[in-house]
Parts: sequence; structure tokens; C-alpha cells
Amino acid sequence: MTAIAPAELRRTGIFRTVLREHKTAVAGLVILGFFVVLAIVSPYLAPYSITERSCAVFEPPSAHHWLGCDDGGVDMLSLLMRGGQTSLVVGFAATLVAMLLGGTVGILSGYFGGWVDAVLMRITDVLLVLPDLVLAMVIAAVWGPSLFHVILVIGLLEWTTTARIVRAEVMSLRERAYVKRARGLGASNTRVIVRHILPQAGPLLIANTVLTVSVAIYLETALAFLGLEDPSVTTWGTILEHAFARTAISSGAWWAIVPDGFVIAAVSIGCFLLGRAIEDALNPRLKVSHLSGRRWRVRVLAGRGADAR
Repeated sequence: MTAIAPAELRRTGIFRTVLREHKTAVAGLVILGFFVVLAIVSPYLAPYSITERSCAVFEPPSAHHWLGCDDGGVDMLSLLMRGGQTSLVVGFAATLVAMLLGGTVGILSGYFGGWVDAVLMRITDVLLVLPDLVLAMVIAAVWGPSLFHVILVIGLLEWTTTARIVRAEVMSLRERAYVKRARGLGASNTRVIVRHILPQAGPLLIANTVLTVSVAIYLETALAFLGLEDPSVTTWGTILEHAFARTAISSGAWWAIVPDGFVIAAVSIGCFLLGRAIEDALNPRLKVSHLSGRRWRVRVLAGRGADAR
């Protein structure tokens, strides 16, 4: 597969070009889009209520209950649909917090440099080396079990990687001729950032945002599994926590655990495929990495014999 030229990216649009050139991006977008649409329509398509008993305790999958029932006799398919709505809201909301905070820190640090860069990056480095899950557990335990607290905790912990990536890109952009020309003509720093820096760094920021969604959903699941989330809210994490706490394993009720783990893994894979494809298109150095979805073939060197490699 041929590399995507920068001119082509600008002419046709980065996302349209990525979807055309990267099959993995299409697969990731389809997976992610499916769960987003399912979460939106879940209040209307859920076959049963999640607050009322509709079958026996740990009833196995059947024609009436495709994914069986949990320990309270609640249909698992309905639980997964409604839980996905909350989990995706938490994931996207926490990612939005991380994107805004990390993007702001990265742009200010990369554009101004000097003491601004030194101060912001030292703060970023301190938070970057701290274990996310352990720190999230401590903060969530101090603040108390709340969905809003979980969103803030995840958002405040996941902005560091975004800040580092955006800073590196902005440091390169500020040395471009058109940026220096705009500053030489008297454009203010705000105008240069808004008109020239942000549009160029935006696609890379979005790529990292898509990748961060999967991390946010994972952290939400982990915090809920550890009992640090509001137990009255139904999420993919609380479904797992309730299944483990209420003897689903010892009862052999695999349907109370496996489908939930599968949808969490599927959303994470979808975010990974889409985010990596965008990042790969924006960063040519990633095209030779072992993670790249591109396939390369050995070509004969020009000016050598037919057996040359």
C-alpha cells in the first residue's frame, strides 16, 4: 500500500483519506459506531426493563433471553445495552476533559517554550510516572463513589500523554515558514495559535483522543469493579462487579461475565484500530513499525541484477 502524501491529506481531508487507505480504520469506525448507535437507541430497543425481574436467577441463554439473566433475574442483553450507554458517556466525557487539558498544556508548552515549557512539562512528568490505576483508586476513594468523580479522575489522569504528543507537534509547527511569517507581520500569539497551530495539530489531537477513549472505559471498568463507583448506576464495570460479587463464577453463569468482557474488549479494539490508523497516516515514522497495518514487499534495487534484493 502506498504512503499518503501530505498534499493529498490536505486536499481530500485527513479522515476521508484515512478511511479510504486504511481498512483497519474502517473496521474500527464500524465497531465504535455500532456501539455508539446501540447506546443511543438502547432505551427504545432494550427488550426488558433493567429494574424489574423478567426471568429466573442466573437463567441460561434462551430464545427469550439471548444472553441469559443475572443474579437478580434481570435480562443481560438489556443490562449490557443500558450499561453501554453510561460507560460510553463516561469514556467520552473523561476523554473530553483529558483532550481539553492536555491539548491546552501541550500547545502552550510547545509554542512559548522557555520557563512556560519547563514548568508545564515538569508537572506533566510527575503525573506521567505515577500509576494511573493506583492513583485513580486513591482519588476515587477520597472523593467518594460518584459517576461525576470518576469522570474527573480519569480526565485529570489521562491528559499527560496528550500534552506530550501535542507539545512535540507544536514545537515543529512553530518553526514553519508560514508561522514565522505571520508572527513577523505582527499577528498576535492568540491568532497564530488559533489560525495556524491548532488546525495543523487538530488531527493528531483527535487521533490521540480516540485512543484515550478505550483507556477511559478501561479505567471506569476497573474502578467500578473495585467498588469505587456509584453502585446504583448501571455500567459495564458495575455489571462485572456485581457478577463477581454475587457468585456468578461458582454458579457457572458464564453469560453474566463473558458478554460484558467481550463488549469492553470490542470497543477498545475499535478505538485502537481507528486511532492508530489516523496516527499512522499523520506520522510517517510509524509506517515502518511493527504495529503498522501496512504491508511491504521486497523490491529489486535499481541498477542491480535480477537476483538483487
